[in-house]
Amino acid sequence: MDFGLVLQTDPPAAEVIALMRRAERAGFRYGWTFDSAVLWQEPFVIHSQILAQTETLTVGPMVTNPGTRTWEVTASTFATLNEMYGNRTVCGIGRGDSAMRVAGRRPNSLARLGEAIGVIRDLAEGREAVVDGTAMRLPWIRDSRLPVWMAAYGPKALALTGERADGFILQLADVFLTEWMVKAVKSAAVAAGRDPAAVTVCVAAPAYVTADDSPAALAHAREQCRWFGGMVGNHVADLVDRYGADSGLVPAELTAYIAKRQGYDYSHHGRSGNPDTAFVPDAIVDRFCLIGPVEAHVAKLRQLRELGVDQFAVYDMHDAKESVIDLYGEHVIPALG
Repeated sequence: MDFGLVLQTDPPAAEVIALMRRAERAGFRYGWTFDSAVLWQEPFVIHSQILAQTETLTVGPMVTNPGTRTWEVTASTFATLNEMYGNRTVCGIGRGDSAMRVAGRRPNSLARLGEAIGVIRDLAEGREAVVDGTAMRLPWIRDSRLPVWMAAYGPKALALTGERADGFILQLADVFLTEWMVKAVKSAAVAAGRDPAAVTVCVAAPAYVTADDSPAALAHAREQCRWFGGMVGNHVADLVDRYGADSGLVPAELTAYIAKRQGYDYSHHGRSGNPDTAFVPDAIVDRFCLIGPVEAHVAKLRQLRELGVDQFAVYDMHDAKESVIDLYGEHVIPALG
């Protein structure tokens, strides 16, 4: 199992870069950042410095979207980084939550996302593609490679991931839901005539390592990670609007917990202490995240690995960033790597 580190690009950028360097030394192989231009600093500028100051780390957004940049610009950015630092980039992509909504736009349609996956990959690897009716190619590209991994939750998005993406990003670490969603993606890949093993599976969620499993320690860890249930809840709310809460198309294990959700202020997005996530119960934090002593992390990650998860990406947004990186490097990665 590979391991990744996920960070917001809060200033100072030097701190983001330092944490990525620390993660590489600890054995992490991927460095991911949020991509929301209004809320945080521009990630691709910071990606360039992460790549310059690390040796093997693969870097990418978790996740970009087809709406905030034109597709040829996105492809050219990745290909430029590849030319400068070797093929050490990956494109995580989705419909766009905070990046689109904060700018007053709706998330992209799945049809547009599906088209963008192929176009961005083709352009970034030097092939011709059609953008808004115009055929184009980036003639300076030589030997660039860009895997495109799609973030998804709902049945249509999972099917699209299996049909077109190189990887699947699942932003939660619930064992039941991981099994259900990985099966959906792999089945869609088979139906599309693809090798399901060729679709990389990445589970991304907060991890908080405690000294013990005392009630006080676990309570603190839950408060540091409760924001994640609110972030996931934005996507779940979209699924409920689209399919209904009782359609049977989306598991109740995913949808039921947002019943008391009242709204969401993106100024607190992805941060511990987010006041809009008080509705998230402890049970969801425990299911969606990894909290507790090292042994609990290793046990759950072994379950996820058995379900076909290839990478666990740690959302490291809490009051123990450095210690989680170090403890994973010392104990977790050696046990599962």
